[in-house]
Amino acid sequence: MKFKGSKDINHNKDKLAKIFADPNNLKEYQDGFVRKELISGREGEDGAVSKMYYKHGKHDMELTETITANRLPDSFEASYHHKHMDNTMKCTFTALDNDKTRYAYEFEYTRINWIMPKLMAILFPGMYRKPAEKWMNQFKEFAEKQ
Repeated sequence: MKFKGSKDINHNKDKLAKIFADPNNLKEYQDGFVRKELISGREGEDGAVSKMYYKHGKHDMELTETITANRLPDSFEASYHHKHMDNTMKCTFTALDNDKTRYAYEFEYTRINWIMPKLMAILFPGMYRKPAEKWMNQFKEFAEKQ
């Protein structure tokens, strides 16, 4: 399952990429984000592996992020592993003018191995797309205030 979209953000491309790259900002636009811990490699560089922790109500979630291609301020690619699924994320930043940047994103779920999430992906694919779109809207709002 793959979905993509874009947001035009009223911000300079280089500054926007810095906001995106700073893990301290994740709590500002990703609901439930608790913390990110570097496990191996150098933070922000290709091959870096981090654990990302989220809290949703009574449920805790842990993801493993592996950066596959950090070409900021132009693009960023990473893979995410959870015990029940894997996905990839590709983001590009294109300057539209000095103070406007197009943030394009593509998410692809490459493995879903638990029956309920698999059924939800088939019957209600919006359940995966909507939270990602919400985070992108929240990122835009946060970035434009910076």
